[in-house]
Amino acid sequence: MALSPADRYLRFGYAASDTQIERYVASLDFGRDDIAGVFNWKLELIAMTHVAYLSAHGEDTHTAEFGVSVAAHARGRGYGARLFAHAVLRARVRGVDTMIIHALTENTAMLRIARKAGATVERDGPDSEARLKLPPESFSARLEAMMADQAAEFDYSVKSQAQFMRLMGSWMRGDLAWSTEKTAPQRRSETIE
Repeated sequence: MALSPADRYLRFGYAASDTQIERYVASLDFGRDDIAGVFNWKLELIAMTHVAYLSAHGEDTHTAEFGVSVAAHARGRGYGARLFAHAVLRARVRGVDTMIIHALTENTAMLRIARKAGATVERDGPDSEARLKLPPESFSARLEAMMADQAAEFDYSVKSQAQFMRLMGSWMRGDLAWSTEKTAPQRRSETIE
């Protein structure tokens, strides 16, 4: 998902360069954190969230930090709020009791999402921090999270199949030439002795 310099400034608190974005992406811990996205019918990523589960001295703090990016053309459709609600649900299931959002004070869209969810927002000059106390984990939260995950998988699967059918239709009409070249590198298996 491409972000303009202004969007990068709002998301990260500074005008992050491509190299800084690449370092951020490389540092994502998929085993610890939650990353979720919204894809359109062309399977383009139009919104993405990163929930970092925080720890201190190797101990879980029951706190998570939320960050979100929404493509400029997809804003105003509620994707940020829906991703926040999903992140809160997933965090509850993991035993988190506080969700934190660090945002620039001028990032009114992000702060509006936090306030609507019931977060307290403290402003410190150009920076703001929102804190949302989460209800404890429950069976219904676990069930809701599981159903939401299944719905997201189903949504992506339907979009993927629709994309495939569009490509097949184009190929059958002669709009696309079927490539005989291999598009993915071959896997090599080596035995180390």
